[in-house]
Amino acid sequence: MKVLVVDDDVVSRMVLMHLIDSCGSFDIVEAEDGADAWEQLENGLRPSICFCDLRMPRLSGMELLQRVKGDARLNTMPLVLVSSATDRETVQHATQSGAAGYLVKPFQAEQVRVHLGAYLDQAASGYLHQAETPLETERRLGINSERLLVYLAGFQSQLTAASGELDALLARGEQDEAQSKVERLQTGCVTLGLSGAAAALGGFAAGRLSSTALQAVLADVVRAVIHQAGLVRQQHLS
Repeated sequence: MKVLVVDDDVVSRMVLMHLIDSCGSFDIVEAEDGADAWEQLENGLRPSICFCDLRMPRLSGMELLQRVKGDARLNTMPLVLVSSATDRETVQHATQSGAAGYLVKPFQAEQVRVHLGAYLDQAASGYLHQAETPLETERRLGINSERLLVYLAGFQSQLTAASGELDALLARGEQDEAQSKVERLQTGCVTLGLSGAAAALGGFAAGRLSSTALQAVLADVVRAVIHQAGLVRQQHLS
């Protein structure tokens, strides 16, 4: 899973990144302030969760939150505001503005772990399973349930094979070829109506690919394919 950390204080940013890294395998992306974060988001970065400092020059955490909530492409992304301020008014304003949480400096590893667990589990089970209904996919492709199941099974096999192929490509430093393969898998998700899985793979559109993060997302995409196949079977039985 991709995690965005935004803070103009490089030491605070490094501490939070270290704590996130200690909680599991994450692809951590950093931004030096809100303006830098917004530029990355506009250029296609799609993190599963964002930790953002409240007070920053150029674009504050609250201003970034308002932009995220106002953008249909981004408004489901949980954004946790980070600050040393503990007064009730500041915390209440943050939560009422749509922040997914409020993290107080100095950071505590358990607080970070709670936020990651709560929102990344939700992302894996909900966001990645966003898809057309099987009937919508069948009508769009002009096929029946049996054929859609064949397509989903074939795509699942393709994803499984791609896992090893991508690992090998990245080990050899062949980033462009790996990126091209990820884009083909994303096209497969779009074709099969798996919008959540397509968006997850699309999160790798910017920057260098991380093998660990990519393998985690591929595993979640496979689960989304299996979930969709289960829906097709339920539809067929009904």
